Amino acid sequence: MAELEIVRIPALSDNYIWLVHDPESAETMVVDPAQAEPVFEAADARGWPITAIWNTHWHPDHTGGNAGIKARTGCEIIAPAAERERIPTADRLVKEGDEVRLGAHVARVMEVPAHTAGHIAYHFAADGVVFVGDTLFAMGCGRLFEGTAGQMFANMQRLAALPPETRVYCAHEYTQSNGRFALVAEPDNEAIRARMAEVDRMRAAGEATVPTTIAAELDTNVFMRARDAVQLAERRAGKDAFRG
Repeated sequence: MAELEIVRIPALSDNYIWLVHDPESAETMVVDPAQAEPVFEAADARGWPITAIWNTHWHPDHTGGNAGIKARTGCEIIAPAAERERIPTADRLVKEGDEVRLGAHVARVMEVPAHTAGHIAYHFAADGVVFVGDTLFAMGCGRLFEGTAGQMFANMQRLAALPPETRVYCAHEYTQSNGRFALVAEPDNEAIRARMAEVDRMRAAGEATVPTTIAAELDTNVFMRARDAVQLAERRAGKDAFRG
């Protein structure tokens, strides 16, 4: 089975859209298209016909390109069943344990509510890849807009249990601000300090800092490292108010 080809597409101010291509089937899907035009540019440049959109949650900066891409390509839109009313462009609704395919590559749906009530992730176990939307970030986690710290703690524990080499594709370039808070939350964590030196270098050079890996997050993500839901809630509130 050919390896998935995954392309990072910057959008809006700090979003990343992921374009995912299976060379064997020639199928191409888009994860969380904030906008349509950058997706068309990236796909057309590679000669990849878009066959599907996979949404992780309903927020407009993840679904804003749905209608435009579907109108031009006729692609299928897959979205979380719990958010069907908020993603009217969806063709197929999926929930925990469902399988979705890109050619021969199989992803299992994981329900990871908290940022939104119906948020999902897509885990390609055989490929060592997970698309997490706004649940897990490099050194961070999503804000608790529609869920609880208990839910997010459970999400962090569940993602932490994935193989450490799993590549994590999140939807925003938040690593530098997350890392600055992490240095405050765990000031004696040398792994965070070392990672931040590299992140600062990368951002100064205009480079992206994602994807990340589960291994890197186990060492440096203060939300994944929280001992319980209470500590995660404290850290999330601290990050929400952080201006460093």
